[in-house]
Amino acid sequence: MDESNAMPGTASGRAAAERSASDDAGADPQRRLALLKTGALQSAILNSANFSSIATDEKGVIQIFNVGAERMLGFAAAEVIDRLTPADISDPLELIARARALSLEHSTTIRPGFEALVFRASRGIEDVYELTYLRKGGARLPAMVAVSALRDGEGTIIGYLLMGTDNSARKRAEAEQDMLDQRLRDQQFYTRSLIESNLDALIATDPQGTITDVNRQMEILAGRTRDELIGAPFKDCFTDPARAESGMHRVLDTNKLTDFELIARNRSGAETAVSYNAITFHDRDGRLQGVFAAARDITERQRLDRVLEDKHVELSNARVVAEKANLAKSDFLSCMSHELRSPLNAILGFAQLVETGSPPPTPAQKESVDQILQAGWYLLELINEILDLALIESGKVSMSCEPMSLRELLDDCAAMIEPQARQVGIQVRFPQLDSAWFVQADRTRVKQVVLNLLSNAIKYNRVGGRVEVRCSAAGADRTRISFQDCGEGLDAAKLAQLFQPFNRLGQEAGSVEGTGIGLVVSQRLMELMGGAIGAESTVGVGSLFWIELPSTQALHFGADALDVPRCVASPDAVAGARRTLLCVEDNPANLLLVERLLARRPELRLVSARDGQRGIEMARSCRPDVILMDINLPGISGITAMHALARDPRTARIPVIALSANAMPRDVERGLAQGFFKYLTKPIRVLEFMAALDDALLHARTAAAGQAPGAAP
Repeated sequence: MDESNAMPGTASGRAAAERSASDDAGADPQRRLALLKTGALQSAILNSANFSSIATDEKGVIQIFNVGAERMLGFAAAEVIDRLTPADISDPLELIARARALSLEHSTTIRPGFEALVFRASRGIEDVYELTYLRKGGARLPAMVAVSALRDGEGTIIGYLLMGTDNSARKRAEAEQDMLDQRLRDQQFYTRSLIESNLDALIATDPQGTITDVNRQMEILAGRTRDELIGAPFKDCFTDPARAESGMHRVLDTNKLTDFELIARNRSGAETAVSYNAITFHDRDGRLQGVFAAARDITERQRLDRVLEDKHVELSNARVVAEKANLAKSDFLSCMSHELRSPLNAILGFAQLVETGSPPPTPAQKESVDQILQAGWYLLELINEILDLALIESGKVSMSCEPMSLRELLDDCAAMIEPQARQVGIQVRFPQLDSAWFVQADRTRVKQVVLNLLSNAIKYNRVGGRVEVRCSAAGADRTRISFQDCGEGLDAAKLAQLFQPFNRLGQEAGSVEGTGIGLVVSQRLMELMGGAIGAESTVGVGSLFWIELPSTQALHFGADALDVPRCVASPDAVAGARRTLLCVEDNPANLLLVERLLARRPELRLVSARDGQRGIEMARSCRPDVILMDINLPGISGITAMHALARDPRTARIPVIALSANAMPRDVERGLAQGFFKYLTKPIRVLEFMAALDDALLHARTAAAGQAPGAAP
């Protein structure tokens, strides 16, 4: 090889350069300086660690492999010079792809090897491209390669120079940018999917109210495409543009608008009622960008609202009708109570007179009277149970729940149930309780329930059986009272029907009297008091009934609260001068009963009137000490008559005792509220009747003693 054409970087090239510099030492100093600079530049390029410089001969065999190439590719120069071509350390698939592309571009066949790397450079075309080198060990290195042909003085190609830079950083940056771009595209797709999947019509506008974007639901609502809507005024989508524009101003002023109703109209003229919610949106610097609004079709909701309104009117009307019917039912029950109790009053009253008369009845008469009284009081019990159930179901039953002692309750019930138990030979055992057992309940109603359960336990027991009453804690705040009998017991089917009204579980034809109402009434009463009732039973062993009530603490009173003077009336207290009692009663039998009862009180003189008006006249003329007043009287009612007496100074101080068969609790409460001194219900209970008379006579005497001189006597 001619030394003048030796390739730089080889030993012969370096020697030729040195000789050339020595030969030219005496030449022109400027030319010598230029040559030295050229040699320095070549040395800097060949020894640069930042660029790979690979020079080959015309066949592609590597002749120069600089320091930068060694660093980037991991090969020592001695491992590749005169051994490999650049194609041997390049990605073969890239070479195949490059050869195919160049073949199509230049309409010639190019082999996928070194020829594909230098084809353009061999034709004098500047060529820079991306190439993946294969480092020693197999690692890949992306590089940017510039390829030049090396020519001799006559222009013949004597080799090629491949100058490369590490392209890893740019590739990583491009990969990261591609990933960010893909994420952005995914986010945009996700956001658009959310917008399009929304069931509401969505609109974005600029601050001037011009639509900038919509979703598919808005296209359907408006009957226009997205392109048609974008750029159109928001207000033009509605039947009332002025209202729509005012809504836009409101959201711009307050940054938010909710439940703003409009009517959208589409291209065909169809109208849809919508409710809009809107909010302003801003850029990162807080500058207003526009309004985002969501419209929901409320056509169906408005239809349902109208239906509900109509139903509400219907229900209101039905409630008025039901209240009238309930009032009529209550009035009927009150009337029925009166009509049933009036004949019972005569039956039981005269039977009691015979039973306690003088001379006493004969044994045969006594047996008959006992049957009359037993049947009469039982009939009264049935009436009371039916009326109780009706009252509970009408929602008019009143409750007065307060702390009450279980010991006192069970002592009272034991005394009341003992005659029934003794009569049939049943032993009833009550627990010995201390004073700490208290529950929150209505005293009267609890006693009613307990007596009902005790009565059932006795009635449905076996001959010579027993009833065991127990008290126990049922949790932290409940107290249970249980009643265990040793009767026949109930199977599961009967136990399931236990609290059904008028269902006596097959006992209808038995000898035990009953209505099948008592347990139902007891259940409703317990629920009203916040308690519960239940039963367990085993056939052949017996039944266990129980009630649970809220536990509570006893009320504690100080000495001052207990120091209340008591005034007790007695026959001795009212004895002496003959006193007058006026009885206003239209029923002859009831009047006769009162007459017979007062025959035992010789200090009392009875006068009577058959109607309210006559009763007022007699009260004014004879000035009785006490007045017995029936409620349901011919002409004016007993309440009206009592008010007339109260307004008259001559009769205002006379105590008036109501005596009526209107025995519903609301009747009693209403009577006392009207101003009656006492309210007694029929049938008359003799002891209660006499005690009420004594109280009224004592009150009359006290009132008379307190009159000022000159007042009406």
